[in-house]
Amino acid sequence: MLTECLVESLEQEGVGLQEFRELCIRLLNYGVLCRAENQTEQQLYDRFVRIESLVEEYLDVIGITLFHDRRFAYLRLYPPGAQVPGMEDVSDTAFTGGLRARLRQDEVALLLVLRLQYDKALREGQLDEEGYVLESVESLSIAMRNLLGRTLPDKVVERKRVFNRLRQLRLIEFRSDDEMESGEAWIKIHPMIVTFVNDEAITAIEQALPAEAASEVEDVS
Repeated sequence: MLTECLVESLEQEGVGLQEFRELCIRLLNYGVLCRAENQTEQQLYDRFVRIESLVEEYLDVIGITLFHDRRFAYLRLYPPGAQVPGMEDVSDTAFTGGLRARLRQDEVALLLVLRLQYDKALREGQLDEEGYVLESVESLSIAMRNLLGRTLPDKVVERKRVFNRLRQLRLIEFRSDDEMESGEAWIKIHPMIVTFVNDEAITAIEQALPAEAASEVEDVS
């Protein structure tokens, strides 16, 4: 009965059941869908816009919340009990694949620096027309050392792992893994960093830092 009602509603929008399944499976597998990512995600996002209420109703049945940012054209899923949008706990919470996943400390540290650098660029009007911010890996490394007293991984393999993890979450973009071998590499920070790492996360970091480092965070934020 439910399937029949769903099929009928989908037909009214010109979408087949298989297309609906493809969209939902992609969302559940990746936990995020960004229209600007590639042609496949562009097509899936445009399909979602046509049947948004049906997808939300389906996900709501299993307790999953869908966050839709229309301005920057992306979707992100949050599991039951999650704070939306943003992270519940700066130390270990993020979401991917539609499920709760634990981030490593070096990944969380980079996330926080990305958010701070994005805020700085926003104030200085350095966003491109799509809301992205261009940053060098070198500047991120310096900011991480100054603000958090940490450094990016020295080993190329580990550095690639950190950046690839955040690219999987659609929070950053860069051309190829090989770029991470150079200190002159550049990345683009996606505007969804603002909702993934919220203001409460930044406040929590300020409270955990020594007074001198916390003041630098306040200057940046």
